[in-house]
Amino acid sequence: MPNYQQPPQSISQIIDAPFPPSINVSPDKQWLLMLELPSLPPIEQLAQKEVKLAGIRINPQVNGRTQAFFINNIWLKSLQDGSIKHFKGLPQQAQIKHISWSPNSQYISFTNRSEKGISLWLVDINTLEAKAITLPQLNTSLVSYPYRWQPNSKGLICTLTASNRGDKPVAPLATTGPIVRENKGKKAQARTYQNLLKNPHDKALFQYYCNSDLVNVTIKGEVKPIGSNGLIRHFTISPNGAYILVKTIHPPFSYMFPYQRFPHTVNVWSFKGEKIQELVNKGLVDDIPITIGSVSKGPRNFGWRSDKEATIYWAEAQDNGDAGQKADIRDQLFTLAAPFNLKDKKASVQLPLRYDGVRWLNDHIAIVDQWTWKNRRIITSLFHPAAPEMGLKTIFDRSWEDRYNNPGSFVSQKNEAGKFILLSDKDQHHLYLMGEGASQEGNRPFLRQINIQTFEQKELWRSTPPYYEKPVKFIDIEKGKLLLSRETPHEPSNYYLQSLVASNESISLSDNAHPYPQMKEVQKEMIHYYREDGVELSATLYLPPQYKKGIDPPLPLVIWAYPREFKNAKVAGQVKESPYQFNRISFSSPLPLLAEGYAILHNPSMPIIGEGDTEPNDDYIRQLVANAKAAIDKVVDMGLANRHRVAIGGHSYGAFMTANLLAHSDLFAAGIARSGAYNRTLTPFGFQSEERNLWQATDTYLNMSPFLYVPQIKTPLLLIHGAEDSNSGTYPMQSERFYNALKGHGAQVRLVMFPHESHGYLAKESIMHMHWEMLQWLDTHVKNKELRITEDVLKN
Repeated sequence: MPNYQQPPQSISQIIDAPFPPSINVSPDKQWLLMLELPSLPPIEQLAQKEVKLAGIRINPQVNGRTQAFFINNIWLKSLQDGSIKHFKGLPQQAQIKHISWSPNSQYISFTNRSEKGISLWLVDINTLEAKAITLPQLNTSLVSYPYRWQPNSKGLICTLTASNRGDKPVAPLATTGPIVRENKGKKAQARTYQNLLKNPHDKALFQYYCNSDLVNVTIKGEVKPIGSNGLIRHFTISPNGAYILVKTIHPPFSYMFPYQRFPHTVNVWSFKGEKIQELVNKGLVDDIPITIGSVSKGPRNFGWRSDKEATIYWAEAQDNGDAGQKADIRDQLFTLAAPFNLKDKKASVQLPLRYDGVRWLNDHIAIVDQWTWKNRRIITSLFHPAAPEMGLKTIFDRSWEDRYNNPGSFVSQKNEAGKFILLSDKDQHHLYLMGEGASQEGNRPFLRQINIQTFEQKELWRSTPPYYEKPVKFIDIEKGKLLLSRETPHEPSNYYLQSLVASNESISLSDNAHPYPQMKEVQKEMIHYYREDGVELSATLYLPPQYKKGIDPPLPLVIWAYPREFKNAKVAGQVKESPYQFNRISFSSPLPLLAEGYAILHNPSMPIIGEGDTEPNDDYIRQLVANAKAAIDKVVDMGLANRHRVAIGGHSYGAFMTANLLAHSDLFAAGIARSGAYNRTLTPFGFQSEERNLWQATDTYLNMSPFLYVPQIKTPLLLIHGAEDSNSGTYPMQSERFYNALKGHGAQVRLVMFPHESHGYLAKESIMHMHWEMLQWLDTHVKNKELRITEDVLKN
């Protein structure tokens, strides 16, 4: 096995650059909690032992999910005077996750991972002292968030590793019989999942690692059990602190589906652990149609109304969960107040489309979203929770493909119980919207006020060139104080307290330095162009810092893209970025290649359009090639690239795109495909946005599979893949077999498999080596291509 390689210092300096701190605002809006991320983790961290069960990757040493990125330091900054406060007693070599403020803003909680396990910590902002309030026994294997604050801020509930779980199950030396699967005529289609249970021993391990005790932990560290243990997947506390909503998994488990589909119950518990009411008991959810927008039958999406003391809400499909079935009403919302007798449940609003979330303010104001995939439609409506018979009042009815007409999202804030409710003015006559503000000139984020009676909008603030600014949080509505981030192409993002009353009043709250000053003069340009069929496209073009347009010769060009499906050709090429955003160079992107003299066409439009009843993928290859040709023509016509020195690359579905372009065109000198899938017969029940199965759209699946067109691939191709890729559909086998097929046909191909890496690569050694591989490949087959041709001519 070869050793990890290092790219040139010009690139490694960029990869090694520190991440800027992120922030977390206290509920009382008095403090910024500053969060420091370390540099990329070492390969040893990813190489820790793990077990893969039911779609989860578990680190058995700590009884938690495998994770690579952690916060390693936190401190406070005052929003009043900018003063900084550092904490005492933070864990050494901290690996911090799950950071949360108490509802009263007096405490900060977080989990810390060590060799012994995961513990819950607390910081008192008055004493600035940090301390662990549990032993390293938190169980994060199954729950997404292992603790919740009580609304009175006097304690938390959390999941601990089950105290009575016993010894770890030992794998038998020999099986006692075969593993049998049987289907008795029931239709159960499934997309391609990874890391599933394989045998009875896996089932026993799943229960061993995921079984949890739910406990109450006071701020002093006193621990008291709540109820019986189980496979707790999710739990939340009622706003009045009297009840707990608990979702628990139970057998029988499945070899075909991940844990999200396993049988489960949803119960209301008292704080003493008494089961007050079972809300649902579902069996294995194996019959959801693959039509996008389909859901499980029966009650789902349970939650607490954030504006009530103890009222539960949920949705129920009225179309058997089948988005492909015609239905006037898709979903119905229900509510149930304490003491939770199901006979007292109340029907709320009916939704013609699929339910997509609700936000509460009071008995008279709530906002609900509904959507449908077929025409990319989303409807946002207001309704009266106390009088649902009044129906829905549509606020927005739009296509989510149309970025230029996106009205933004309603702003929420935490109430005294620590629950999110809609942000309103003091008279509750207006709500607020924040959005990206996409336009032909690029994104210009905004903050707007909307009247809840007329839905008329008033723009309170909008980002103005030469800055790119984004609203972060409304600090004071009455005084018009807004926390925002501000950046320019040459200056990184920093935080400011902006007055909406006096636009010239702005207080700086951070001073992040440029992470790679040697790249400060990178040139960026938003470009627009047209496909041969008239579809408008856009892209962001980056040029190296010292390049002189009109003087220096054309550059070798790397196009890095990701195709997307559209139902409307008019919006397919809309601008996705801003010319005023900081030139941030991600370690996973191709932009570090700018330091070695490459031009990068980043995220160019690659729309695959199918208007009306036409399916986009039925015309995938023609449109894909047309997109690529239009992009090359544009940059070449600008005099900035050499047509014969262009490479194409992408990650995941972008890798799939790359292989197809090399199979069906001769536009490129080389290709780079990372973590892709190349044989669509291995994902027979849908992929990406394709909702038909292989047998319904056989020609489309076959035509889109570059694996079947290997003899046509004559362009050098670099394949890269994580050996532990857990993404649905992109098995490592996809790259391995594609490589074997290409090698068998004499293609120029190289396959790089990164040990311990999943779908995206994280270890510093992997990232450095990836850039070394990409640069070597591009220098050989793209940058030096003309030189090699000249040398061959001279030899002959």
